[in-house]
Amino acid sequence: MTPARTLVAGVDTSTQACKVVVRDAETGAPVRSGRAPHPAGTEVDPRAWEAAFTAAADAAGGLADVAALSIGGQQHGMVCLDDDGTVVRDALLWNDVRSAGAASDLIAELGDGDEATGRQAWADAVGLVPVASFTAAKLRWLADAEPGNADRTAAVCLPHDWLTWRLSAERGPGTLVTDRGDASGTAYWSARSGEYRLDLLELAMRGRRPAVPRVAGPAEQVGVLAGTSAVLGPGTGDNAAAALALAARPGDVIVSIGTSGVVSAVSTTAVADVTGTVAGFADATGNHLPLVATLNAARVLDAAATMLGVDHARLSDLALSAPPGAEGLVLVPYLEGERTPNLPRATGAVHGLTLRTATPAHLARAAVEGLLCGLADGIEAVVAQGVAVDRVLLIGGAAGSPAVQQLAPGIFGRPVLVPSPGEYVADGAARQAAWVLSGAAAPPEWALPGLQRFESAPTPGVRERYAQVRGRTDGQ
Repeated sequence: MTPARTLVAGVDTSTQACKVVVRDAETGAPVRSGRAPHPAGTEVDPRAWEAAFTAAADAAGGLADVAALSIGGQQHGMVCLDDDGTVVRDALLWNDVRSAGAASDLIAELGDGDEATGRQAWADAVGLVPVASFTAAKLRWLADAEPGNADRTAAVCLPHDWLTWRLSAERGPGTLVTDRGDASGTAYWSARSGEYRLDLLELAMRGRRPAVPRVAGPAEQVGVLAGTSAVLGPGTGDNAAAALALAARPGDVIVSIGTSGVVSAVSTTAVADVTGTVAGFADATGNHLPLVATLNAARVLDAAATMLGVDHARLSDLALSAPPGAEGLVLVPYLEGERTPNLPRATGAVHGLTLRTATPAHLARAAVEGLLCGLADGIEAVVAQGVAVDRVLLIGGAAGSPAVQQLAPGIFGRPVLVPSPGEYVADGAARQAAWVLSGAAAPPEWALPGLQRFESAPTPGVRERYAQVRGRTDGQ
């Protein structure tokens, strides 16, 4: 008789949907999964996340046989609760930009009116320089735009914190819990010191000091799933969960090419980038996860395919048929402005167009190379902070493009490993749940199926030409 497997569940409460995966706790083998959509928009009633979790769990066949569960979630969002634990107002998500002015104000205020001094002060304090996405900036917007709601806010937490709390059998006062990975994206918790900077929270809230979640250890049991005996893990932010799913180690950088681009590296030391290019996040294991985000990623390929009237498979074939560097044709892919570098009003540009390079193959090659050069800039920004980068783990929708896979090693200057497509955030949460359940010193070793390795000779000339023309693109 085959012994019963121990099962764990991982949840990804992302911007667009809730995904639930159930996996074997020992091997990580997938068992079943479910998904349910979230409402569109940048302002959402958190109760919709709970409803979507219930629907996704049902679609996954229920959780009655699961021994542990953890939640990975979208970072930075602002969830405000009153004295009774009731949501004060709809949550502001990471991509709500109404707090951009508030971020600038916070920088200036901490620097006594001087921006450079303020940037240094924020980087020294929490390893971040405020931007619109961070929770502190959203709280300042709340304090100024909705002071009545700010007055009612007795506690503030993040999306994954709130959902973990709602699913827990114990929801009394002081039971909100978060983890290092998600707390590090608030701009009032320091990954270097491992402590909250409540003075910065108070600065953001103009003198108010709401309660904040306790920061749990990476493999700490934080509760029990209501109505079951399944233990709850602390959960984490989406980027940290993906790193955990990939078993990323120091020396690895994860490049995610989705709607936006993300470059995150596992490091044993904290970083503090005064420019704000690299955010000094923590990971879900006790290490650090310095991160760079770009606005333009997979949609660069979408746009190129649309311009050429081809599908993505044909776009890839065209790109691979053109010579390296597209014979001088360069596409700077700032199609929606850009965050890294900070050029919110920038537009895309094509340089080096001649009769010879005015072909579909050259444009396809320039689009793929432009996308990868922007991400390579992110890798080098991380390296400039003293972080070692030996190899690249490539994930996201565009990671399946043969042109991206084959050109990336030369442009990044490092070997590139591409795992099979998967729900990496939910899978990372499931691996954390198995770790919590085991009580071991390290997460369980789960195989990463379908891992492909790509290597090629470096092509520094491609990045040099891109850097030359990028410097002439101010977009203002």
